[in-house]
Amino acid sequence: MNFFRKDTKTAFEAKEVAQWISFGPVIFQAARVLRNSGILSVIEDNGHTGLLLAEITGKVKLPLYGVRVLLESGLSMGLVLVNDHKYTLSKTGYFILHDPLTKTNMDFVHDVCYKGLFALDKSIENGKPEGLKEFGEWKTIYEGLSQLPEHVQKSWFAFDHFFSDDAFPLVLPQVYKNGVKKLLDIGGNTGKWAIASAKYSTDIEITIMDLPGQLNVAKSKIEELGLTQRISFLPVNILDEAVKFPTGFDAIWMSQFLDCFSEEEIVSILKRCYDALDDDGVVIILEPFWDKQRFEIAAFCLQQTSLYFTALANGNSQMYSAETFLACIKRAGFVIAEQVDNIGLSQSLLKCKKKK
Repeated sequence: MNFFRKDTKTAFEAKEVAQWISFGPVIFQAARVLRNSGILSVIEDNGHTGLLLAEITGKVKLPLYGVRVLLESGLSMGLVLVNDHKYTLSKTGYFILHDPLTKTNMDFVHDVCYKGLFALDKSIENGKPEGLKEFGEWKTIYEGLSQLPEHVQKSWFAFDHFFSDDAFPLVLPQVYKNGVKKLLDIGGNTGKWAIASAKYSTDIEITIMDLPGQLNVAKSKIEELGLTQRISFLPVNILDEAVKFPTGFDAIWMSQFLDCFSEEEIVSILKRCYDALDDDGVVIILEPFWDKQRFEIAAFCLQQTSLYFTALANGNSQMYSAETFLACIKRAGFVIAEQVDNIGLSQSLLKCKKKK
């Protein structure tokens, strides 16, 4: 990866970026309010003709002062343009309004992360998600996920699913191409992978292993779809090292799951996978690695997401580099039999077999 090897900015450009970083929280909130208040939408609706400040104020029914300061912030952010006192929408403003990735990221950062990140320094010092106290007194966000406010849950799940949903149709043939019929889905969350698998082939059986609260969400959906004969549930605390994983499966599947754990915890989980599989069994992992991205902005998004894990999720995990992650796989006694990068938005697919 060549994105981070050279400093290509001039001193002036570097100082300019430093100011953007300094005011990052301010412009984030201004952009969000410009979007949510309808200001960007009414400007877009008027096309290239543009609208005067007073006209915008009348349409959104907000005080002129408030609309003015937001628009002036929007000018410097590049969300809007002004000519002859008339405002029009820029390309960046369009993406703030309409791009699903941008909306998902913005809602997740505001609803889930924003207040908790104030405790990032303490989280780094203590190795605990100190920002999680904004929502409750849990050790990890996963314990309290079903108890988070509804709008926070909505943004959390939208973010979690966005980066895997487009990859699932692409990897289903790769996962099941070698006769895998019985699959253990560890960390199955809301059951999206299990449902996709059951729909993909009628002779596939899946067991979802996850926390009880998470399984309740999956159960209701799977019952509604009439898939309970082929999808079963095993409620466990996977972090409990005394918990042995069930045997008799052709493969173990983990999608965007192991990034929720520290390196030592990843090794512990993988070692228990090793013990549960026979010699021909395979562990199949779908993960986004920041050092395997095609575009620098994709690496940026993953690297910043790591700080959500630090301050709110659990205090000790991250969106890993492939280099760090593959070292954990090796420590657990597996070798990489197959690796496919650049799947969907950001994913890599790993097939791991026991070292012989």
